[in-house]
Amino acid sequence: MGELTFFLGLQVKKLKDGIFISKSVDKSKYRGMIGSLLYLTTNRPNILHAVCLCARFQSNPKESHMSAVKRIFRYLKGTIQYGLFYPKNENFSLKGYSDSDYAGNIDDRKSTSGSCQFLGDCLVSWFSKKQNCVSLSTAEVEYISAAFCCTQLLWMKQTLADYKCSFESVPIFCDNISAINISQNPVHHNRTKHIEIRHHFLRDCVSKRKIEISFVPSQDQLADIFTKPLTSETFASIRARLGIMHIE
Repeated sequence: MGELTFFLGLQVKKLKDGIFISKSVDKSKYRGMIGSLLYLTTNRPNILHAVCLCARFQSNPKESHMSAVKRIFRYLKGTIQYGLFYPKNENFSLKGYSDSDYAGNIDDRKSTSGSCQFLGDCLVSWFSKKQNCVSLSTAEVEYISAAFCCTQLLWMKQTLADYKCSFESVPIFCDNISAINISQNPVHHNRTKHIEIRHHFLRDCVSKRKIEISFVPSQDQLADIFTKPLTSETFASIRARLGIMHIE
């Protein structure tokens, strides 16, 4: 009959030091719920990090993952009147926020990058993504996140040029001073030589004054909501500053 893998709805897996038993869930149902949530992130960016985190387990979801997804749905039910608000103003500046969560994934110790881009006071672009490789320091993960944000801002800058909107040096706000120093230092040394060459694209853009890296305090880092779980007070504060609010 072969090795026992499933019994009465339970997954059974034989390990070297024992037997692991867990409860699996309907994969099709789980993936459908994740797909619906990903669609909702188009106007509810505040749930993006939680949804992307749950989406990593679509190949073999467990009951704990399903519970987390249901919790997101309960949050949406309680905030169903919230949406993304775009105010009218004459401010037409382009800017971005970049942040990361160092070694936030407990399974492979990879970090999560997050960033958001504003046109004036309006949030127009955002993302949350687990980095492809394990980083060796907080400065490195922040530097890589800023490089991701840089590519998005340059694309937006080029697109807006077709509408006769020109920008000189676009600011990226980062809360890590070491990452800012790396982007402004053209000298390669022992602490940066292991960083992949493609991420030094940011340093080149800074030297050409296409991008300007500026420091922002952690409490004012709006990209924080895309990288890690936050306290309810911090979450609500950043949510409001992103333009996600309840309109009567």
